[in-house]
Amino acid sequence: VCIHRVRSCSGIRFIKSKYVCVFDKSALKFSHQQRLFRTSAVSCGQIVQFKLSDIGEGITEVTVKEWYIKEGDSVSQFDSICEVQSDKASVTITSRYDGIIRKLHYNLDEIAYVGKPLVDIEIDASKGVSPEEDVVETPPMSHEEHTHQEIKGHKTLATPAVRRLAMENNIKLSEVVGTGKDNRILKEDILNYLAKQTGAILPPSPKAEIIPPLPKSETVPAAPKDRARKIPVPVSRPIVFSGKDKTEPVTGFHKAMVKTMSAALKIPHFGYCDEIDLTQLVQLREDLKPLAQVRGVKLSFMPFFIKAASLGLLQYPILNASLDESCQNVTYKASHNIGVAMDTEQGLIVPNVKNVQVCSVFEIASELNRLQSLGSAGQLGTNDLTGGTFTLSNIGTIGGTYAKPVILPPEVAIGALGKIQVLPRFNEKGEVFKAQIMNVSWSADHRIIDGATMARFSNLWKSYLENPASMLLDLK
Repeated sequence: VCIHRVRSCSGIRFIKSKYVCVFDKSALKFSHQQRLFRTSAVSCGQIVQFKLSDIGEGITEVTVKEWYIKEGDSVSQFDSICEVQSDKASVTITSRYDGIIRKLHYNLDEIAYVGKPLVDIEIDASKGVSPEEDVVETPPMSHEEHTHQEIKGHKTLATPAVRRLAMENNIKLSEVVGTGKDNRILKEDILNYLAKQTGAILPPSPKAEIIPPLPKSETVPAAPKDRARKIPVPVSRPIVFSGKDKTEPVTGFHKAMVKTMSAALKIPHFGYCDEIDLTQLVQLREDLKPLAQVRGVKLSFMPFFIKAASLGLLQYPILNASLDESCQNVTYKASHNIGVAMDTEQGLIVPNVKNVQVCSVFEIASELNRLQSLGSAGQLGTNDLTGGTFTLSNIGTIGGTYAKPVILPPEVAIGALGKIQVLPRFNEKGEVFKAQIMNVSWSADHRIIDGATMARFSNLWKSYLENPASMLLDLK
């Protein structure tokens, strides 16, 4: 009513008792216009609590290792939010919404729980929100702050380091074509994309190409010096003596080891050991190493061990099976997902090479290089660490000869490979010769695997390695 009267008169004066109130028309009009302007600039947004979803394998809690965003940052669907570390793997959490980050619920190295809020994201109210997310408030926000990136609508595969590189250069991963396995985006893909945008000239990235064998007269180029420098060298840590006891919680991979080994030792183990003459395989690997280096792959003995094991599993599928908890049913696995135990700074991890039965030795070597690189950086994903059906543990890299490996449930067999030693042996003529000897120690679930089966499998695996050419007859 007052505003209406102000518009019709030059001024209004209210006299009551001793007080005189004078309202100036121009002042009220200006104030009213200013209030109307602010109201028109308001955009109703909803803040949703983006909860940590179930990442599988019974994981209920994770440790927040790195944030890729901060409060006030704009994010789009599939943009990386953070990296979390469970007791089995590192997982990159991506956004499900377009919006602005309003709150981070955890600091670095804090424990986040599945089903609990991870971040608060402010989204456009007109787009709505899924029922499973909780709307906590709808504060006003100016149009200038309400900016989103374009939605590409498909998920991209990339390591956290690659995602960070893309974020620092303001590159949308959905616009980059990945050249890695399963269209995974590599660091070289980001650099090449950046070069196209800026016009810079970058050296071509090395790719694994099929190169025919070189004539004997030609020499194979030596490996670059830069590559040799990247080989990790163990550094002796200084010994710190405090004189006091220290108590730490069991977390990460050590926590997973407690759970897995407690279940494993309920299995009746059967052990079997033998020695393998790798003289011919050592020579074969020396001949193939230069060709593998030209293709950009480091060739070790492990790809041969893995492939020979897969050929043996085709003949003895019971070793590539699993037994249910009630010991009533045996499941024979179609895929040979052979795990390789790795010693890392985070502890013992066992990533596996998928579908070895359809992979060549070179493909296995390439995949092992990838797993070892990610394992050293602590960036192995859940898919790399789960789904194993058979395991080989190479203790020989540290120096062991024999071991008593423990089965990783639900698998039913595991092998431990010792170091390769140069030892004297006798040939068929009774002559002494220098042999490359490796010892192997097998463990099997004695509830469904008898000693004869384990011994026959070991003998077949041994024959493939002692006569590598014999593998050609069964390779697919």
